[in-house]
Amino acid sequence: MKLFECQFCGNILYFENRSCGRCGHRVGFQPERGSMTALDQADDGWRPTGSDGAPRYFCANAAHDACNWLVDETSGGKFCRACRHNGTVPDLTDPAKLASWRELEFGKHRLFYSLLRWRLPLQTRSENPEHGLIFNFLADNRGRPKVLTGHDDGVITIALTEADELERERRRLQMGEPYRTILGHFRHEVGHHFWDVLVRDGGRLEPCRAVFGDDTLDYEQALKAHYQHGAPADWQLNFVSAYATTHPWEDFAETWAHYLHIVDTLEMAFEFGLDVKPRLDRIGGLSTRIDFDPYAAPDIDSIIAAWLPFVFAMNSVSRTMGARDLYPFVLAPAVIAKLGFIHDLVQGSPLRGSADAD
Repeated sequence: MKLFECQFCGNILYFENRSCGRCGHRVGFQPERGSMTALDQADDGWRPTGSDGAPRYFCANAAHDACNWLVDETSGGKFCRACRHNGTVPDLTDPAKLASWRELEFGKHRLFYSLLRWRLPLQTRSENPEHGLIFNFLADNRGRPKVLTGHDDGVITIALTEADELERERRRLQMGEPYRTILGHFRHEVGHHFWDVLVRDGGRLEPCRAVFGDDTLDYEQALKAHYQHGAPADWQLNFVSAYATTHPWEDFAETWAHYLHIVDTLEMAFEFGLDVKPRLDRIGGLSTRIDFDPYAAPDIDSIIAAWLPFVFAMNSVSRTMGARDLYPFVLAPAVIAKLGFIHDLVQGSPLRGSADAD
């Protein structure tokens, strides 16, 4: 994730800012440019400060304070590049459901920042009725089974209750997870979608199977076995998480999510000019200079060489605050090889779109 600035006064902005805290200008994210812009009112819309172009308009979900993105200049639609993939949303007249949906939208927009940075293929359900990407945000209803977050052929269901920190922590402990976040859910579930798009439909099945295993294994049986017996004792030698041991599909989705975690976090470190050079590191094994854009890194080795020292430092800082590790995972050589497959898949996808989100 980048740092952004207000073009009017130069103030540094968060990705979620709706206005500049210094000068008060309305600000919005331009997804086709990958940048935040200060805005001046123009007719019935907004115009980037200093521009004399046509007025721009906020996504319709800005009315619910759930989006700060501008609609594409030429789309003619009501929703931005992220929100046009929404299907079912909760009852927005219910204040609690509205607040939960907003929290989920923050995570979804950060996901789409990454997908647009890589110019990955993104079709809506109307563009591709069989395999287009769509998000359904569903609330639990009394008398019905609880909503489970998951993916089914481009349809990603997000349980509204995941926005509840207490419930999310309860589920994390119940399932023995070291880490459970809204953004993590989005990154994992969209990994399943891109397995369909880039691997199954992209002619990469055999290379993927050589790395992640035979995906033709019965998924339901594998899932049942995982919840009955758990992960193998030595799972950390070959998998990024215990859940990744369930089935090659889950291994791919978990590894995809971690690749997004790592690259996006390193970009923020790069934006802050962070370097790591411990005083006691006399051989250089825990030192790194984060002086490159990880979204454009040539190979996985350069990413991992920066990530391991950086995350060791961040975990050490977290522990001094009495908090859990920022990144409580081990990247064994076999896991790094899997991350390398994801890197090559993302960087080399022949389905990538035009370079309009740099």
